[in-house]
Amino acid sequence: MKKKIVLAALFVLPVVVYLFFASGVNNFGRLPILTEKVSDVSRMDPNVQFKDKITILGFLGNNVEKMQGNAFNLNQKIYKRFGEFNDFQMIMVVPKGNEEQVGELKNELGKLSNVDKWHFAFGAEDEIKSLFESLQANIDLDDDLATPNVFIVDKDLSLRGRTDDEDEGVKYGFDTSSVAELNNKMVDDVKIILAEYRLALKKNNADRSK
Repeated sequence: MKKKIVLAALFVLPVVVYLFFASGVNNFGRLPILTEKVSDVSRMDPNVQFKDKITILGFLGNNVEKMQGNAFNLNQKIYKRFGEFNDFQMIMVVPKGNEEQVGELKNELGKLSNVDKWHFAFGAEDEIKSLFESLQANIDLDDDLATPNVFIVDKDLSLRGRTDDEDEGVKYGFDTSSVAELNNKMVDDVKIILAEYRLALKKNNADRSK
């Protein structure tokens, strides 16, 4: 009898735990909106846009080679994990004149993974500053127009992040120089926003079928 109870517990407990956490995602798994109406990158470079995509936005600046390690961290920890999703993309903003450096970086990234969803947007200094300022983040660009932080912009051009981060309080961006931060925080937040959109899609499809 005891053996049957133990076996039942082994099978039932994982299901109960799964349902508990699945319920939690449905009810609480929404990544906070920190800034609405972020300027669309298409205003600066018509070859790319935020609209209808979940975007990881970064600013590589004039010294792309210096930011190569950050891009590799982002590629390994975030892009490889989520790049298969159709509505997911990476957009790195770079000042005009750095096309050759970007080509070299893309070649290096291509040795590690498929880079189809790595996009690079080129703009003038004032355009880049304007786009960055529209995020209304508590982070600054350096003199090269770069930052190690990347940002999550949703399909409706809203900046997503954390309002109760244990270290920063309000967390606007994720430091790509820190593998620990990418692993322990950004992975979770990207999971949440992707789950949020998948659940919304399932609900819309279910409503249509009624």
